[in-house]
Amino acid sequence: MASNVSDPVIGLTSYLEPAKFGVWETEAVLLHRFYVDSVVAAGGIPVLLPPVSDAHERLVSTVDGLVLTGGADVEPARYGHEPHPATYTRPRRDAFEFGLFEAARAAGKPVLGVCRGLQVMSVALGGTLAQHLPESAGTTDHQPAPAVFGTSTISLKNGSRAAAILGTETKAHCYHHQAIDRLGTGLEAVGWAADGTIEAAEVPGEFTLGVQWHPEQDSADVRLFAALVAASKENR
Repeated sequence: MASNVSDPVIGLTSYLEPAKFGVWETEAVLLHRFYVDSVVAAGGIPVLLPPVSDAHERLVSTVDGLVLTGGADVEPARYGHEPHPATYTRPRRDAFEFGLFEAARAAGKPVLGVCRGLQVMSVALGGTLAQHLPESAGTTDHQPAPAVFGTSTISLKNGSRAAAILGTETKAHCYHHQAIDRLGTGLEAVGWAADGTIEAAEVPGEFTLGVQWHPEQDSADVRLFAALVAASKENR
């Protein structure tokens, strides 16, 4: 899809991880390409935001919208809990994304949280997480095996922004062993899996929307990214 000067720039948070490519084995800035393709298909211009800076306001000022992408667990100390043995974290990325989220909301920029992104949003607003769903919910449906997505039917609250975009029921690709426990202040739960796990939450009156599933995995359905792109263009 060809871009033009009116297309909004969408910032996507990214990983900083050891990687091998070509002849190199080094730390690299990474992100699953599905996110980038989804933004392009939705009419946006994707830009990766690596967790190497604390210039949150400056970075937010360069983009029209923000996607907080999936990844490692949020550090439990941020919500006053001890880590579960199955919890793995990236504190440097936490600091970066918490700062970006605060700066984006202060600037009135649309934000879409994906999986970890929803958890970042909720914890940043004072929420807590259930650290291991196989124990707390008694199911592995949300993360059947390493690198294997679960499939869930999500019920969405009528009248919510999420339902306006997706309808009151949607199929979802899930890959998470953690989930919302206590929701952050200002967020409203608007989507649930069949077992009651919160799968979507939003701040009424603003485009601050998080989903626990991975919409980027469905190349035929970019409605959430299209809604973010549209809101970003209108906001600009």
